[in-house]
Amino acid sequence: MTYDQGTIWFIIIGLGLGTFLIRFSFLGIIGDRELPKWFLRHLNFVAVAVMPGLIAPLVVWPAATNGVLDTPRMLAALAAFGFGIWRKSVIAAVLAGFIVLYAALYLFG
Repeated sequence: MTYDQGTIWFIIIGLGLGTFLIRFSFLGIIGDRELPKWFLRHLNFVAVAVMPGLIAPLVVWPAATNGVLDTPRMLAALAAFGFGIWRKSVIAAVLAGFIVLYAALYLFG
């Protein structure tokens, strides 16, 4: 499917304007005001809610295997998850997942 140059620029400008308005609504309008306590409490859960949505597709449908679930990536995800809970360290979890992934890829081929 091909688009003419005017349509491409319309899409680029539209997406840029949409992104600006989303950010401005939070930073520009209420950026210098005190946020309510209940709102700040809910912001603590944003990372916890977003991270599984970013990581799960990479584990369950990895591009490296053309979307086929494989053992090394599942082992690495479980190791990273378990090590992160045990040590309460993001860096330790990433390193554990990295080590298990490459060890499993070496062992399983």
